Amino acid sequence: MDSVSMMALSKQLDAKFDELLENCMRSGEIDLNLYQEYDVKRGLRDSTGKGVLTGLTEISDVVGFRVVDGVKEPTDGQLYYQGYNVRELIGSGLSRKYAFEETTYLLLFGRLPNKEQLDVFVQIIKSLQELSGPFLRDVIMKKPSGNLMNGLQRCVLALYSYDADPDDISVPNVLRQSLQLIAKLPLMAVYSYHAHRHFHYSESLVIKPALPELSTAENILQMLRPNGQYTELEARVLDVALVLHAEHGGGNNSTFTNHVVTSSGTDTYSAVAASIASLKGPRHGGANLKVQQMFDDIRANCRDCSDEEALREYMGKILAGEAFDRSGLIYGMGHAVYTISDPREVVLKEYAQKLAQEKGLTEEFALYERVEKISGELLMKHRHVVKPVCANVDFYSGLVYTMLGIPRELFTPLFALARISGWSAHRLEELVNRGKIIRPAYKYVGHHRGFQELENRD
Repeated sequence: MDSVSMMALSKQLDAKFDELLENCMRSGEIDLNLYQEYDVKRGLRDSTGKGVLTGLTEISDVVGFRVVDGVKEPTDGQLYYQGYNVRELIGSGLSRKYAFEETTYLLLFGRLPNKEQLDVFVQIIKSLQELSGPFLRDVIMKKPSGNLMNGLQRCVLALYSYDADPDDISVPNVLRQSLQLIAKLPLMAVYSYHAHRHFHYSESLVIKPALPELSTAENILQMLRPNGQYTELEARVLDVALVLHAEHGGGNNSTFTNHVVTSSGTDTYSAVAASIASLKGPRHGGANLKVQQMFDDIRANCRDCSDEEALREYMGKILAGEAFDRSGLIYGMGHAVYTISDPREVVLKEYAQKLAQEKGLTEEFALYERVEKISGELLMKHRHVVKPVCANVDFYSGLVYTMLGIPRELFTPLFALARISGWSAHRLEELVNRGKIIRPAYKYVGHHRGFQELENRD
């Protein structure tokens, strides 16, 4: 077929695809009034925005309100891991060097370790912090993905082939698999980044092993940086960020995904890959990257970012869908559970300020504070509500990662390598309790029709 014929065929196919797309859009559109008519909990939330109760857990508790005399009142947000307030754990109960490892122990085993137990657990994790040469060559280095979250999925699924008994979902075997994933995911993320930069941008490829004397946070920094150097504050801040992202209840999208997939009886690698797929979305783990992109847009288009009125004017345009990505969303603001404050954001903001002082970036931090204040006020007015709209953990996490020199491609993978601790704890909880397969119902609102033979159809 000559080039003219090929072009004509291509145009025909394009026209047919447009017709198929139109049919798809028309067929899939549902009258939104039907959700109210059938009392459908859209997004698994009731009319007040509260999540529908679908399970029980002892792993963590997310508190965004209190009930006084039967009336729900907003309150400062609280987050508990296995009954312990996360703020107290970070403030006093966790060691400076191994905060994330101690948190992981707590989530998996339901209690804080003593010194001997923590030492043993840290050694177990360190003994698993390696990836074989064949895995590096055949999985990470071959055709690296443009999006590192997809690369992480591929790495996790590939581990299935390296496991002698991948489909054994007994608790002992799943615990073994979980510990390996917790240990290896940081290496997968950093190595995938280096491969991505080498093969897509011709940068030098340097693969460093995890050092046995370092914590997870320290190893991420030394493996990522060419000189392997970092300050004590940098390691502490990253350690705290990993703790804050390690778990957030059974109802968040990626953890609920893990529960759903685990309930089917599938293998650990498939369950974790599904959770990573969920976390990739900009409405979930990808939100911190959207915050950074939003701030890029603000700096480029606001006439004076130091002027609060100019900033208010431009933020109003973003909220009205006239600026940035025209979604009408101010990313990093608001949360499904928290009202007055997100406890993770409160802690991370404190460390972001300390890091900004060390880095000489106090003006940058001040801009974030101004946007946070103005956005909260604008959102309350726009939504016609009296309860405050707080910043969530994504608002400052991207700033923290940027100040740590972590590239944007790794923002969401960092979330994943922290949340693997929570996912693993929930998967084990689901298996220990032998839950039923999770199968919610959908109401059919279409119409039954009589079948017509092909030659009689319009």
